[in-house]
Amino acid sequence: MGDDMNFKNGNTQINISIPSAWKIQLENIARLESAEQGKNITMLDLMRRAVKEKFQLEDVLNDRE
Repeated sequence: MGDDMNFKNGNTQINISIPSAWKIQLENIARLESAEQGKNITMLDLMRRAVKEKFQLEDVLNDRE
């Protein structure tokens, strides 16, 4: 189900629920970040970045390259 491993890229898909207001705020922030950085940034990118920074996680895929 939600914790099925994608062996091609080492990622695991999960499903979470967040308040609707957070989703709207994250989408707005993502639009601003996209414009500032000149590339498409999604709310999911923001969430991944926040978790990675908050818990000081290493980017495992970059270590393999």
